[in-house]
Amino acid sequence: MSNENKLDAQARDRVGKGAARELRRNNMVPAVIYGDKKSPLAIALPSKEITLKIHAGGFMTTILSINVDGTEHSVLPKDYQMHPVSDRITHVDLLRVSAKTEVTVEVPVHFENEENCPGLKAGGVLNVVRHTVEVNCPANSIPEAFAVDLSEAELGDSLNISDVTLPDSVVPTITDRDFTLATIATPAGLRSDGTEEEDDTAAPEAPETEVTGQKAEGADEE
Repeated sequence: MSNENKLDAQARDRVGKGAARELRRNNMVPAVIYGDKKSPLAIALPSKEITLKIHAGGFMTTILSINVDGTEHSVLPKDYQMHPVSDRITHVDLLRVSAKTEVTVEVPVHFENEENCPGLKAGGVLNVVRHTVEVNCPANSIPEAFAVDLSEAELGDSLNISDVTLPDSVVPTITDRDFTLATIATPAGLRSDGTEEEDDTAAPEAPETEVTGQKAEGADEE
């Protein structure tokens, strides 16, 4: 595991509102490690380091190694709370994991080659239906993201989960249909049925008009 996914933490022997406020005043964030059929472990994380990791992206799908007083804990972030006004991180929930742990996570969807997409070049609009996909997978095999290639997508096309190459160990939680991730929508100004035959007695054509067309176990209250 890279050093960037390692954090030092302190065990805390007091929980509750008062203890949590004291930690935050000292630039620490209360957190709890739970799961794996073990007792919850209350810890304190450095506020600066954990805030940087959360805002760097991919936090909820990254396995972290937490060093608590010399003992390493492999964990997956499951939730975090933020102050409603200051956006300061106020609590983090961490799930113990191992190589055999199966987890359910939201994996982000990235759309690639928009600049080469025929449908977008023709004036279409990328209509994103799902920004993330929920999957079941081993904790040590969580994909960073799912890539959807738009280089051959035409106007009116749908990009479905079947268009993504999934690792064998990664299974979407939706299994009963080939669900849509995005579509290349046609703006109203480009639509024309072109199917009506001209009537010999039709009235003179009218002038054309342009139409223009998206909290877990052990949490400390604030």
